[in-house]
Amino acid sequence: MQPTLTPEVTSVILPVPHLASGKVREMFALGDELLIVTTDRLSAHDIVFEQGIPDKGAVLTHLSDYWFDRLEAATPHHRVTSDIDDLVERAPELADHRETLAGRSMLCRRAEPLPVECVVRGYLEGSGWREYRETGAVTGIELPPGLERGSRLPEPIFTPATKAESGHDENISYDELESKVGAELAARLRDRSLALYAEGRAHAVERGLIVADTKFEFGWSTDGERELLLIDEVLTPDSSRYWDAKEWSPGGAQASFDKQPVRDFLDTERAAGRWNGEPPLPHLTESAVRATTERYREAHRRITGRDLPRYA
Repeated sequence: MQPTLTPEVTSVILPVPHLASGKVREMFALGDELLIVTTDRLSAHDIVFEQGIPDKGAVLTHLSDYWFDRLEAATPHHRVTSDIDDLVERAPELADHRETLAGRSMLCRRAEPLPVECVVRGYLEGSGWREYRETGAVTGIELPPGLERGSRLPEPIFTPATKAESGHDENISYDELESKVGAELAARLRDRSLALYAEGRAHAVERGLIVADTKFEFGWSTDGERELLLIDEVLTPDSSRYWDAKEWSPGGAQASFDKQPVRDFLDTERAAGRWNGEPPLPHLTESAVRATTERYREAHRRITGRDLPRYA
């Protein structure tokens, strides 16, 4: 018997100042701090689906929480609390929204985000694979010849990217990173990102998972401390490629613990001539939604060793 899907949360309205909306997250002001609510929204081809993926926001929040606690290199980070009781105690006006916020909300220190994505790759996939095929290198880092799609790299590499307002981020060289943020900060970002990846990968290996690549974001705290904070999400299926170690087979695409069922659905729709690859996105079938939810839940189970908590 298939598990019942919880109602998805795709929009959030709260009685506190709304600051910004992302593809997945809504940001609100709580005094001098930032309330981040992770919805169940899903995007493909940089377009957000009208439908949500039940439990997706809770998975992303719980996994970031898990990694903030577990990774030595994660400190200092922006999380203040993700406990719903603590949150409502701090902001009683949110009590009536407890059901919506539980499990998907994080109160954070405010930070000024740096204008770069800190990407670490341990395997060759995505834009790294495309760049390697053309140049034999990734962001200027020369790699051995003859690598295949999905190959493990001799050692993890730090491949920064610029943040795009719309569309895809653009890979940049380390020299370009230095020109943007300075040599000292560039080195701090590289070293901390590689340390985070090493810790996360070691844990994933124990759970039978591969972290093929991941991205981290950092920002300067704005509360007077001037600390370089790890912000946003950490080692989630949305920011990382997780593969099953037993199924890993270099030479082609690998099944990932994320929205793979949605990608498969869109490929089927396009091949059948029911979608031309342009907006609007086709309506997701129940089976695609259910399969995607289960992929996210399974990622949580595999990484943390426990099922996603229930708040209803």
